Amino acid sequence: MTLLMEPTLAARALSAATEITTAALSGGDPDAVLDSVVHKAAEIAGADLCLVMVRAGDGKVSVEAAYGTHNEDPRGLVLPAESAAGQVAHGGVTVVAEDMTTDPRTAPYVPSELRRFGPFAAAPFGSGGRVLGALAVYRERTGSPFEPAMVEVLTAFAAQVGVVLALAEAANDRHRITLYQERERIARELHDVIVQRLYAAGMQLDRVRRRMRKRFASTDATRLGEAIDQLDETIEEIRHTVRELRSPEPEASEQPSATDLAESARAEVRIAGELLGFPPTLELSGELADIPAERADHIRAALREALSNVVRHSGASETRVTLVRDADGVRLRVRDNGAGVPQDVQTRGLRHLEERATRAGGKFYLNSSPSLGTLVAFELPLERRAS
Repeated sequence: MTLLMEPTLAARALSAATEITTAALSGGDPDAVLDSVVHKAAEIAGADLCLVMVRAGDGKVSVEAAYGTHNEDPRGLVLPAESAAGQVAHGGVTVVAEDMTTDPRTAPYVPSELRRFGPFAAAPFGSGGRVLGALAVYRERTGSPFEPAMVEVLTAFAAQVGVVLALAEAANDRHRITLYQERERIARELHDVIVQRLYAAGMQLDRVRRRMRKRFASTDATRLGEAIDQLDETIEEIRHTVRELRSPEPEASEQPSATDLAESARAEVRIAGELLGFPPTLELSGELADIPAERADHIRAALREALSNVVRHSGASETRVTLVRDADGVRLRVRDNGAGVPQDVQTRGLRHLEERATRAGGKFYLNSSPSLGTLVAFELPLERRAS
């Protein structure tokens, strides 16, 4: 289950990732961008040392960038495939140790250059489904271990390192990939990874606020509400950035990019299941792997808003999501057996979906009652219709 991220920490990590991505997109020197990665990661994690290690063909990992509070420069250091960083780069799973010099998973492979450090965490990064290396942070042996929430933020941040390295690779090999394709991939990762994590964090905070409303002092409740609002605003800012990244370049292909809507739906349903405490039923039908990105974004927004209302307001014990593509377009249905949607919600988030459907040439309707639960339906043609 996704951990509850501390809002300020998540916002700092997001700001750093956005700054790094902007530098990479503007054609910054790859080495300078990597230096910024390790510097920002060390600041976010409160680490005394941060390393970016890249995996070679034999499984070993070499330090490509480093930042330390005592000016350490272990660049060029090579660690064996059996080391913690090597295992992370091979298996793609984050490793955490309270003291890497005593933990049996890590102790045999700690080089002399790093033995004065204790608390350790390493997260994988990659590109296109392939793990490229590890982003590792260290604290002095007298320092405290890395907290679980911190490790989750580090893991999300490490995902952006793969984007940066892919950009650097693209700069050196223009025949392999175009800048527009890279912009689209970054936009997709921002939308599908970072937005999902912030969305889940906001939903969890909202559930805490509602469950603990009687126990919170009014000032604490207000601060929690403000944190939720800030997360919502941040999500909207990211979506704006995604739209900017996806704006076609003059030389870009006229063919619209496509999105695997089935994969997106599974991710949204998985997050909702974690928050509801039971897995919603998901039914998929038709070819959903090549939906134009603009159409897919509308469907995904509708699914997210519908599931958000199930989590926040319905009290449902059953939820069913149906997503169908046929000759007429894409149809989404979200049905629950809860207590219906409060009137004030109908006039905000769900009304926004009605406006979105109208602008996109589609249809939206809502059927909700305290006794029958709620049905949200959202339909779009795959080709935009003239309004």
